[in-house]
Amino acid sequence: MDRSQKENLVQSLKASLSDAAVVIVTHQVGLTVSEVTELRRNVREVGASYKVVKNNLARLAVKGTRFEDLSQYLAGPTALAFSQDPIAAAKAVVKYADSNEKVKVIGGIMGENVLTSSAVNALAKLPSLDALRSQLIGLLSTPATNIARILVEPGSRIARVLNARA
Repeated sequence: MDRSQKENLVQSLKASLSDAAVVIVTHQVGLTVSEVTELRRNVREVGASYKVVKNNLARLAVKGTRFEDLSQYLAGPTALAFSQDPIAAAKAVVKYADSNEKVKVIGGIMGENVLTSSAVNALAKLPSLDALRSQLIGLLSTPATNIARILVEPGSRIARVLNARA
């Protein structure tokens, strides 16, 4: 790779990371091409990205961004998983790491918080953003449904009494 290609790679990685809500660092040793392809497919299915990047180029890409603290994790055979949905990337990577001992979650950053590997594992156990939204909508709509049911009940009782009399 010549210097201009490296600069383009750093700029594209920096642009990709600027939209991310979470970045997770993994170590991968001894993965076959098919295993890496499967991991990338799993990560892509949840709307995240997975890139194997040289540590020096990754350090240059995160320099001056909110992910600058990732530099402490950039040693050895690393890869970055990142996503706009903080839970999706963590779920996909942790699920794959649980089934394949060649991939280890090292840490990450979500927002301004540095995450350890145990914090990333805890993040992966949370429900997805869509599941949380549906739970919130369910919680908000339940009182309205109960109020509507209470308001309709007297009228339906009268209708049942009149129907029984007829």
